[in-house]
Amino acid sequence: MTEAKMNVDGSVSVVGLGELLWDIFPDGPRFGGAPANFACSTAALSNKFDVAMASAVGDDELGQNALQELKRRGVGTSAVAVRSEPTGTVHVSLNETGHASYQFAENTAWDFLSWNDGLEELAARTQALCFGTLGQRNQTSRETIQRFVQSTPDSALKIFDINLRPPFYDDDVIQQSLRICTALKLNDEELPLVAKLSDASGSDYELLPKIADRWKLNTIALTLGASGAALWHDGTLFKADGVETTVRDTVGAGDSFTATLAVGLLSGCDPQHVIERACEVAAFVCSQDGATPEFPDRLKFV
Repeated sequence: MTEAKMNVDGSVSVVGLGELLWDIFPDGPRFGGAPANFACSTAALSNKFDVAMASAVGDDELGQNALQELKRRGVGTSAVAVRSEPTGTVHVSLNETGHASYQFAENTAWDFLSWNDGLEELAARTQALCFGTLGQRNQTSRETIQRFVQSTPDSALKIFDINLRPPFYDDDVIQQSLRICTALKLNDEELPLVAKLSDASGSDYELLPKIADRWKLNTIALTLGASGAALWHDGTLFKADGVETTVRDTVGAGDSFTATLAVGLLSGCDPQHVIERACEVAAFVCSQDGATPEFPDRLKFV
């Protein structure tokens, strides 16, 4: 069972590592970016952790607004650099079922996240983090993200939420990320690609232990949309049914799932409870506008 280890000052640091941006919807901008959504959801689900964001924003209005949003949501910003490049944006389109497609601005501030003493200090006290592929599309940010992950303690929960956004990934980035993480989160559309890179075959559930063995992972979470999710953890498979909901939009649902996974495992909760709660949280986010709505008390961890 994964449980958090206290830092010297008694805190447990959880970090969202990578892109920080604004989702541009037809009705206006909303704060987002997968690691930022993860960090905000983590802070909203539990007050037991010292949650921080490691990224970069531009010296512009959107950048200042992003920093204010993080602070308002209880996420630390000392590791968010302010750079001359513009703050990241992504234009979001929703189809008739609420599922999103994305068009990302390039050469934005988070593409140039550079290593510094503040990141080194934060990494040394991090006990859980989440990173993906999009934040690694530029060489500068890729090197920084991978160095950060490798600079965290061996005991840390290092979640690679693969979160594929074509064309901003390649096999090398995925494989290197799999080598340095301890936990993997992916969906049923991403599973075949990871299986191929792992030289693994079989049914969805058969693939999880094979992938875990190939990359020496302790934990794999597989989301299956309306069909629920599966969790491979400490050599045991746990399953949860989907939670019925009315979908407004799906933006941020996977990130809230990952946040629930991190909070539950850090808290030492039963894995079956964790995967069921993660499905409930993701379903709630799907029923709301935007990626990081306020959670009802019934979904929070005491």
